[in-house]
Amino acid sequence: MATVLLVRHGRTTANATGLLAGRAAGVGLDQTGRDQAALTGDRLAAVPVVGVVSSPLERCQQTAQFILDRQAGTPHAPVDPDLTECDYGQWQGRMLSELATEDLWSVVQSQPSAVTFPGGESMAAMQARSVAAIRRHDAAFEAEHGPGAVWVAVSHGDIIKSILADALGVHLDLFQRITVGPASVSIVRYGTSRPNVHATNTDAGDLSWLANSAPSGDAPVGGGAGHTAPPASSA
Repeated sequence: MATVLLVRHGRTTANATGLLAGRAAGVGLDQTGRDQAALTGDRLAAVPVVGVVSSPLERCQQTAQFILDRQAGTPHAPVDPDLTECDYGQWQGRMLSELATEDLWSVVQSQPSAVTFPGGESMAAMQARSVAAIRRHDAAFEAEHGPGAVWVAVSHGDIIKSILADALGVHLDLFQRITVGPASVSIVRYGTSRPNVHATNTDAGDLSWLANSAPSGDAPVGGGAGHTAPPASSA
């Protein structure tokens, strides 16, 4: 099975000010976000990824470029509209503090599967198209590069949370329990029996073990021995 690294874009000025940017154009990384994306690129530099698939929005493409710039090879780097941000409709461009006073806010928090944003997308449709995109790319990368292939999907907080909820086998109504911070890395492997979630919301730590890992379709009884990073060079 291939391995997908789900990377959220780095922080933007909208994130920093509490604005719901949605699909608005021209929302890029701020300096903190660029630093976060650079760190994520550094973490992934030890992992030869076969592809970096990005949401078409600027903040994701900027984050993807930090990852691509630190790869020794030239991974395939397509843009996929199915990984774009949720269409928040009339909520887009408004402050989160203001939106928290709306009746729909409590439904977003407690029963997102019932939410359709006014003039926008339902959260159930958001999850369906993003999960389908991840599984489609994962199958394609594995078919081309083999079961040890590692690839990256750069997307948005709610998108990644919904993908993780699906991989964990939990209902969309529970996805608000999952945290996905800016430029964080979450790790999922899809197998014939079930997806395996190896990590969520990491923003530090060695990932070099992914370069030489041997995925198995079975879950180790008792928890297994964990991952061993390749030995450091003696040069």
